[in-house]
Amino acid sequence: MADIKAFPPVKLICGIISSNDACFRRAEERLAELYGPVDSRSPRFAFDLTEYYEPQMGKALKRGFLSFDRLIDPNGLSGIKIRTNALELEIQREFGEDRRIVNLDPGYITQAALIMATAKNFSHRIPLRNGIYGHLEFLFTRTGIRRLDWTYPDFANEGTQRYFVELRKRYRAQLKDA
Repeated sequence: MADIKAFPPVKLICGIISSNDACFRRAEERLAELYGPVDSRSPRFAFDLTEYYEPQMGKALKRGFLSFDRLIDPNGLSGIKIRTNALELEIQREFGEDRRIVNLDPGYITQAALIMATAKNFSHRIPLRNGIYGHLEFLFTRTGIRRLDWTYPDFANEGTQRYFVELRKRYRAQLKDA
């Protein structure tokens, strides 16, 4: 019989989608209040490979990613997704808007993969808790990233992948230091 061990800590990340620079800044501030200091920011990439959010959020959307210095227990991902969904509404109200102005997508990096949280079910997603699913976005390999059939197009972007490869290196260094 195999011994059951606790999961190793993981590196929390959050994707932010918005067309408003002030929303990006406010989301980062609020996320840092909740999850600790931000230790990495990706460039902001045009979010133009899908029109999925345009009816809710308008055009000229961009996506950026943040990571947090403090490693977390992966069991907490569903609670983080529920909290970031509420935070989207708080920021919307703060800006006095009547429509969605920011999308927050938390996830985490392990040594092997990037896992994102979602409230949308699909055949390849794993139920976590309270209506939240884990979405295996891609796998890390010795030479980079292995995309999957369902990897979102903007995660396949070369700049995004470069960011996550570097972030994985940072995470692995954190594990060694722990």
